[in-house]
Amino acid sequence: MIKHNLLVTYRNSIRNKSTFIINLLGLSTGLACVLLIYLWVNSELNINKFGKDDSCRFQVMENTHNSGSITTGPSTPDLLAQTLAEEIPEVEYASAVTPSSWFGNFTLSNDGNNYKAMGQFAGKDFFNVFPYDLLEGNKTNILSGNNSIVISEQLALKIFHTTDNIIGKPVESQLLGFKMPVAVSGVFKGIPSNSTERFDFVLSYDLWLDLLKQMGSQINWGNHRPDTYVLLKNGTDVKEFNSKIKDFIKRKNQYSNVTLFARPYSDNYLYDKYENGILAGGKIEYVKLFSIIAAFILLIACINFMNLSTARASIRTKEVGIKKAIGAPRKMLIRQYLGESILIAFASLIVAIILVEIFIPTFNDITGKQLTLHLSTNLIFVFIGITALTGIIAGSYPALYLSSFNPIAVLKGKLKSSAGEVWMRRGLVIFQFSLSIILIIAVIVVYRQMDYIESKNLGYDRDNVIYFVKEGNTASNQKAFITELRNIPGIVNASYMSQNIVGVMSYTYDVNWEGKKSGTQMRFAAAHVDFGLLETLGIQMKEGRSFSESFGSDSSGIVFNQAAINEMGLKNPVGKVIKLWGRNLRIIGVTGDFNFESLHEKVKPFFFIIDPTRTTTVMARVKAGMEKATIEKLKKFYAVFNPGFTFDFNFLDQDYQELYSSEQKVVALS
Repeated sequence: MIKHNLLVTYRNSIRNKSTFIINLLGLSTGLACVLLIYLWVNSELNINKFGKDDSCRFQVMENTHNSGSITTGPSTPDLLAQTLAEEIPEVEYASAVTPSSWFGNFTLSNDGNNYKAMGQFAGKDFFNVFPYDLLEGNKTNILSGNNSIVISEQLALKIFHTTDNIIGKPVESQLLGFKMPVAVSGVFKGIPSNSTERFDFVLSYDLWLDLLKQMGSQINWGNHRPDTYVLLKNGTDVKEFNSKIKDFIKRKNQYSNVTLFARPYSDNYLYDKYENGILAGGKIEYVKLFSIIAAFILLIACINFMNLSTARASIRTKEVGIKKAIGAPRKMLIRQYLGESILIAFASLIVAIILVEIFIPTFNDITGKQLTLHLSTNLIFVFIGITALTGIIAGSYPALYLSSFNPIAVLKGKLKSSAGEVWMRRGLVIFQFSLSIILIIAVIVVYRQMDYIESKNLGYDRDNVIYFVKEGNTASNQKAFITELRNIPGIVNASYMSQNIVGVMSYTYDVNWEGKKSGTQMRFAAAHVDFGLLETLGIQMKEGRSFSESFGSDSSGIVFNQAAINEMGLKNPVGKVIKLWGRNLRIIGVTGDFNFESLHEKVKPFFFIIDPTRTTTVMARVKAGMEKATIEKLKKFYAVFNPGFTFDFNFLDQDYQELYSSEQKVVALS
């Protein structure tokens, strides 16, 4: 019977070529979309999951309690990682890490040659917490000294043209105008493709603490900068561990209003949204969304198959009548038609795999992934399962419908469709179109959200602003550089600031003012700037004034945003004295609120202070319409002023767009 059914299926396909081709293309297109979405979803679910200790690797997060609300963030005190390792028995290893996005590219020098590379500072147990493969060096002491640098295999080949016998070789690292002679203490193979972290080398965190001290920054429990990661001992009860560390900072700083908790490191990508201290989703919502879309696409393809099969049922009525007349039971007919459907589904799978291979490079460009179609055992089983399910769903109604024909009525030619059958087909069509309309509406909503993001007034002007890290002469001779930079035709204004106005910021709780409630603390984002920074970024003043050289150094002045003033409860704030890091500063101005984080976050308290020595980045506004010509002039000027260093810059609006990379991927995939 199997051979007979296969033969009948083949003959029906040949006899009804158009129907077969439409069904094949419909199912194969639907399956191709589903397979691509499955590859993307599987990739998203496995980001930051690597190593046998994945279930023991955690990131320590902070909840800041203030004015009845809770703000959650990753920035922690510099002292936290080492102290946790020393005082909490459940902690196997702990490491503080400065995100590489803080600094952009460092400059590494060797034998008179300069190399740009992405780097970060990390605690001595970084390679015990994270399972990066070491080609050279011992992970237990690879970052034990503040003159150590661990470089990637690619960077080693770039600088030394080999990875052999380079331990102990000198390299000079330059950052923020500081020259840091270090020696290679290890080489790591590279960063796994499923990791969100990207860096070319790692420096000792002790070296970073030395730099902070040189810049006049205090190392205490009130300043929160690095991320903290821990590797817990096997068998640790995470709930009990979180209970133990909850008030850890309060025990070190009695005025702290910060509590701690640990979340799995592999969750920091998909589950990154918190509302009032409670996990509220994150990128996992997009994973769920596209999983639902995949199901809808498959369902629409199956409905197409059902409708086409039942619409042409009259062609096969005599076949059904004859088979039933000679004794074929209904179960056998159902198996036959389901088998036909499953065979077409598997034929569609072959076409779908070909389509996936053709379109996966384009799909990777859209998603920013490096997906490949390696038919592993697990993937084969998944594909077979999806295809079999598709065949069963698509063929179920046609099989039940065709096998239900009355053989006498069929052979007499008196077969009529019942009202229920007609409404069933119409219902399927209506359902199919309803799903399509829902998907179209969802796409329109996403596009309108992105349009809102593009047009939203952020409180500063991000257009036509370029920035680059100060290094070499731009760091050692800041005043002369910024003066000459402002004189270049096409440069509207320029200044220095620490880090960037978009995204990652340094935070502090060490701000005190008259009227502050005893025992409470507030979390402030902080930026060190030079004169002209607020004007360069187009940040508007609501009260008072900006920093100005007309008033001398202005080193005793501070400018808050409106959100900070509101949280502090200050009335008529201009002229009032606050205490920051033990220094008395006078409020000289209040800016309007501006979104330095994504629009998913509310505007948080922020302040600016003048301190050119602690700035890291040059910000320059270019005249609209003159971008290309001005940047060419700037490149030539930079080459003369800062010989030996390449001019690498970014546009501020591109950084703003990166805050919404997930949303942009949704738009592109839509």
